[in-house]
Amino acid sequence: MMEEKLTSDGMGSFPRTFWVANVMELFERGAYYGMMSVLAVYLRMKTSEGGLGFSETSVGFLQSIMLTLTYVMPIIGGALAERYGYKRFLTLAFAILMVGYFASSRATGYGVVFLTLLLIAVGSGIFKSILSGTITRTTTDRNRSLGFGIYYWMINLGAFLSPILVSYLKGFSWSYVFLASAGWCAAMLVLNIVDYREPERPASTKGLGQILSDAAMVLANWKFVLMIVIYSGFWLLYFQMFNTVLWYMVDHVDMTPADRLLTSIARFFGSSKELKFDVAYVTSVNAGTIILLQVFVSRIVKNLRAMPTMIGGIVIGTAGFILLSISGNAWVFLLAMVVFSIGEMTCHPKYFSYVGQIAPKDKVAVYMGYSFLYGIIGSLVGSNLGAVLYKRIATGMNRPRLLWWIFSAIGVLTVIGLLIYDRYLSPERSETEHAGT
Repeated sequence: MMEEKLTSDGMGSFPRTFWVANVMELFERGAYYGMMSVLAVYLRMKTSEGGLGFSETSVGFLQSIMLTLTYVMPIIGGALAERYGYKRFLTLAFAILMVGYFASSRATGYGVVFLTLLLIAVGSGIFKSILSGTITRTTTDRNRSLGFGIYYWMINLGAFLSPILVSYLKGFSWSYVFLASAGWCAAMLVLNIVDYREPERPASTKGLGQILSDAAMVLANWKFVLMIVIYSGFWLLYFQMFNTVLWYMVDHVDMTPADRLLTSIARFFGSSKELKFDVAYVTSVNAGTIILLQVFVSRIVKNLRAMPTMIGGIVIGTAGFILLSISGNAWVFLLAMVVFSIGEMTCHPKYFSYVGQIAPKDKVAVYMGYSFLYGIIGSLVGSNLGAVLYKRIATGMNRPRLLWWIFSAIGVLTVIGLLIYDRYLSPERSETEHAGT
């Protein structure tokens, strides 16, 4: 039974567990994005400067495996949590995350760092599936859209605020970044034990056989898989935000104009400190743009057909990378981040809407579960490709703008691929055209 009756459609219609889960989401995502906002820089930075001194390709490979595991784990973790209980697996997830973040604060060797970051990926993946399941179980058809809107806003709020704190902590020691993340997860473990209540779960749950059967069914739908593969091209661009874009800002962009603006703002409020635009703020720019504009953008595109909106969003996102390829000016760099974020918030919600429309009506939940495959392809290919190209082109040839032209071309090819798919293969278009005859 639900812990309390849902009586309205507004903010008061959600039970306590819904809000507890969202607080957990805020701090867990804060811990995760706080670390990710500087991880690639820390791993690559020279040991004499406080980093670990790994090569770009080594960092790219490490991140690709870590991010891929984060997208794979929800399948396993979600199925087990449905069977054995959300609260139990939340406890497990936070315990793993605490150990992973704390161990990362002490690790220096490549192999040990690899293992500690894999622990974080496992814990994060388990957590991700349980939180989305909790939001689903603590909402109704009448308020679910609002519920997931709050959930998505909490993700971005954590991603916006935590890099600001990280920029301060790493000034003392890089280890403080990981220790802070461990601390947030410890606090959420206590909250889980004290205040999280098990939401109502379905009477029957899937076993391993059913999970494998569902996977075979989805992967046999070649049109669906092809759409995801093409769409993943956009996510090759997205995952550059966690390595090559950060390296590019550190190596090739003079952020002095942005530093002056931040200092002027600080002095306006009475501070005498000189502020600098830290590399961690790149993540905050992305999340802050989404927080400010997501509702506005969603209202504009809410009645538009899903696939063309996805394509339009990718066009906008690609324009952000074209801006990077045109100029290394600080303001152009920041504008590029904002433009890309607008593209992301335009296309990605419509992607999930599109999957829900083209999936067989009795298998929507299964198809939605496998719609995350874009993240596996995007992170596995994007992190490695970006690192290799950065080392060879931006560092080796000292032509960083050529790097962004290459990724812009990937964005253009993604747009072309989805246009062709929409014209000849899209089930959504076929159904629309059939309905009109």
